[in-house]
This record gives sequence, structure tokens and C-alpha cells, in this order.
Amino acid sequence: MKVVIIEDEQLSAERIKTILHQYDEDISVIAMLDSVKSVIKWFKENEKPDLLFMDIQLSDGISFEIFEQLKLELPIIFITAYQ
Repeated sequence: MKVVIIEDEQLSAERIKTILHQYDEDISVIAMLDSVKSVIKWFKENEKPDLLFMDIQLSDGISFEIFEQLKLELPIIFITAYQ
């Protein structure tokens, strides 16, 4: 399974990656992105993954802004430190 982690806190992104590998060593984290801008650029240049882990608040905006520019048709798990 190919996974992309969208998280602006590097330690949190690394922790998610570690947990995924503990769960299943065959999971491949193919990108770790930290901003709305980087996500849009990445998806325009790469094949879509099987699953996204997406923080809501990113370094340059809210992740929902991504959906205004991209049509993402894949499972997304939203993650956040906020309530």
C-alpha cells in the first residue's frame, strides 16, 4: 500500500510513519508533505497513492483548500491535534 502523509509537524509525520510500519511493514510512505502548496504540486507531478493521512491545519493554510484545486478520489484519514 502506498501512503502519503500530509503533516506540517515533522515529529508527528515521523511518528505516523513509524506507527504505520509497526502495523504493516509493507506499507510504503511515498511522500511526507507539509503545506497546501506542496501537496498540490506533488499531486500534479505524481501518481496518486492508495491512502492519505492529512492534517487539517498546515503551515500555509487549511487542508480543505487542497480540494478547491484538486479532485482527490482516494481514502483520506484526517488527523489533527485540535479538538
